[in-house]
Amino acid sequence: MKLTRAVVLLGAISLLVLPLMAGAATDTQTLTINATVAARAKLVLAPTTINFPDADPDVTDPIPATENGTITVLANIRTSSAGLSTLVCLANGDLVAAGATDIPISNVTWTASGAGYIGGTMNNGASQAAGSFTGSGANVGGFDYFLANSWAYDVGNYTQTVLYTLTTP
Repeated sequence: MKLTRAVVLLGAISLLVLPLMAGAATDTQTLTINATVAARAKLVLAPTTINFPDADPDVTDPIPATENGTITVLANIRTSSAGLSTLVCLANGDLVAAGATDIPISNVTWTASGAGYIGGTMNNGASQAAGSFTGSGANVGGFDYFLANSWAYDVGNYTQTVLYTLTTP
């Protein structure tokens, strides 16, 4: 008897629901998602100042820029997978001090650590390669700087600036 009631109840529910489902409708729509990713370059040098201490030329040559240690370099690049990005540097002149003979900027050299980074010699006439990277990524490295020491330098506090440029296609 219980089974008969269950069957009758199920049949009654079906008779009520079927007309509602017969009138149901559906629709679909496609969503298109677009994203623009452009070439980008971001360069970070830290710290941004180096100092060469005074040293006896017979004992210390070259003089390392030990006060600040290694300069951390971060070249963040977004380009194509085959895109070649470059890091170059160009000094704005020789090392200058008031009333003293200039020290040629080519007396400053650097070594590099980290994939893609390149050591070299400062120049104020032509940009010098300091890094080369293929594809996108965050390229971490370091530069250590050295000044050739000489008895011929005039006494003074010398200074100069160097412009680093990171370029990505």
